[in-house]
This record gives sequence, structure tokens and C-alpha cells, in this order.
Amino acid sequence: MNTRLSDEELSRLWTQCFNCHENLPSRELENNLMVCPKCGYHFRINAEKRIEQLCDSFVEIDAQLSPTDPLDFTDTEPYLKRQKDAEKKSGLKDAIVCGIADILGQKTALAVMDFTYLGGSMGSVVGEKITRLIETAIDAHLPVVIVCSSGGARMQEGTFSLMQMVKTGAALARLHEAGLLFVSVLSEPTFGGVTASFGMLGDIIIAEEGARVGFAGRRVIEQTIRQKLPADFQTASYLLQYGQVDMVLPRHEITPQLAQVIRLHRQSSGLNPIDDRLPAVAVH
Repeated sequence: MNTRLSDEELSRLWTQCFNCHENLPSRELENNLMVCPKCGYHFRINAEKRIEQLCDSFVEIDAQLSPTDPLDFTDTEPYLKRQKDAEKKSGLKDAIVCGIADILGQKTALAVMDFTYLGGSMGSVVGEKITRLIETAIDAHLPVVIVCSSGGARMQEGTFSLMQMVKTGAALARLHEAGLLFVSVLSEPTFGGVTASFGMLGDIIIAEEGARVGFAGRRVIEQTIRQKLPADFQTASYLLQYGQVDMVLPRHEITPQLAQVIRLHRQSSGLNPIDDRLPAVAVH
């Protein structure tokens, strides 16, 4: 009898770390929040996994929103085909999941971007869902947490995509006027129009350990300024050193830190959630 495992079966049992190349038991890696126990490398995770890690419970809102093709855009292949392929790959209708979450007892309006869907790019649906989430948070007196993971604005939507930078920024301004908290969590990678808009507008900005954050890519900058950049340029630790983020945390510390920050802000502001304006929060 042949008991040799196939490559696919082996890949389910073992995962190789991209950083230290250690072969890790996949179950052990998942139990460690997809962080290599040998070197601390943080694997990229999708929106579903991130929500599982952050939330005690979660109810998605605006799940039905999906992109169109306003420019009838085609590069190497039609934009509509790219959408279908991305949906099949990620299981999502677009690059973000929004909803009402319970984070260690703190009710929160939560948005999580997913790099699996067209590199987490921000198109009109991403901007609309974030704006609607912020408006829900204002009505219900909730803090907002956005976990960013994006290559930037979605070129296939042109100006419609760039408009989302202003749209989300204006919504966050209304949140600020309402005295509500916005926490931005920057994960690997966060670039382009997301960094240039809501990604860096947090009252508190948390960068996940090992995340790269910037606007243009490293090679583009080096070619533009004709200089070699530092090896740690655009890393989370580099941003912390120069005051662009408030803290850099390993993945397992993000959930308790979010809960503490939200709790302290709620206590100091005296704002409590208005439950009758919220969807019922159920176990995700």
C-alpha cells in the first residue's frame, strides 16, 4: 500500500516560513496567529482570519456591495474578468469586509481589508463601504477600527478610485467632529492611496510588527531621487522611529491593545453605544 503523501497534502500539514525557511507544522502556525514561532515573521492573513483573531463576535454589513466597470477598462484582460477571478480567489465581492464587532467586550465598527482581492486595492466599493461604516458608527456612537492591507488605489477605476481618498477622509472628519475614536491598524503591506488617506488619519495608528508602509514603492523612490535607501526604509520600526505611527505591536498584542484604547476613550468621553441603531452582534 502506498502511504506517501502528495505535495498538496504535505502543504496542508507543513508550511515553510518565508523569512527563516523553517518548516512549521501548519496547525502550530495557525495556533500562533500565523506568526513564525522561530523568527517572529508575520504571515499575511486574509480578512476572515483577521476577524477571527480580533473579534469575539462579528456581524457583517453591506456585504452585498460589488464593483462595476464604469470605464469599460481593459489592460491585459478586462476588468470584469479580473473581478470574477478575484472573487473566486478570495471568496469576497471586493477588497474589504465591514461590520459591527465585539473586541474583548468593546463594541466597535470594524473594517478589514483583504490583500487577496486585487492586492487590497481601493476602488469605489471600498470607499463606499468604509464611508457607510463610519456613518453607522456616528449614528450609534461607536469607535472605528480599520485594518489596512493594500497596494493602493485601483487603477482600473481611474478617478472614481482616487475620489475615495477624499470621500473617506471627509467621513472621518465627521467622526472626529462627533468626538469618536478612529484607530488605524497598518498591516503588511499598506501603500499608495490607502496610506495617503484613511490609513494615516487615525487618532491612534498601530503598525503590525514587520509591516511595510509607504506611498510609492522602494524602487520607484530610489530611481527618482537617485539614492540608495536604508535597508529598513518603510518598515514599521522605521516609521515608529520617525514618529509616523504611535506603536508597533506583534500580532498577539493588537487585540488587547485595541480593547484597552477603546475602553479608555469611552470612559473619558462618556459616549456609550446606542444599541437600537446597531445590527445584532452574533458569533462569526
